[in-house]
Amino acid sequence: MAAETPPRKPCCLVSEILEEAGLDRAKARALRRQILQGVILFCQWQLERLEQARPPAPRRKRAERVTVE
Repeated sequence: MAAETPPRKPCCLVSEILEEAGLDRAKARALRRQILQGVILFCQWQLERLEQARPPAPRRKRAERVTVE
């Protein structure tokens, strides 16, 4: 009987897959940073669009006092 090999850790498998794809830790970190900066830029752009599209708030009239006899 052959001994079974212990299961491999998922983190090691991911590292191997990334290495085979040509992504080392530095490239993955740079790519992650670039993606996050893109998301931030997109959110800022959306906020600017919302501010430009917002109609001015209507002014409220103060209630007039009425005297009752």
